[in-house]
Amino acid sequence: MNAFNLDDLSLKELRDLQTQVSRAIATFEDRKKKEALSELEETARKLGFSLAELTGVQVQKKRKPAAPKYANPANPSDTWTGRGRRPRWVEAALQEGKSLDELAI
Repeated sequence: MNAFNLDDLSLKELRDLQTQVSRAIATFEDRKKKEALSELEETARKLGFSLAELTGVQVQKKRKPAAPKYANPANPSDTWTGRGRRPRWVEAALQEGKSLDELAI
């Protein structure tokens, strides 16, 4: 471990050190949680269960990014998947009387 005198550091250096320590603590906690979760899943698997079955909690899996379904006629590289809030260019096209089918890729 590095031993240094905190009184010799500037305010910027102290704030940088504080940021680094906060980041190190967060990653340490995340790593320990993942290790604990892996151990629990392995133990449950050895007993013939899934961890979700034992806890009654369903683990949500992250969705894969959706493929774009619509493209801006004025700029084809500007796309939208159809999920979430409509982009301004979609709203503008709909107000002009176009349909989503006309914007489909």
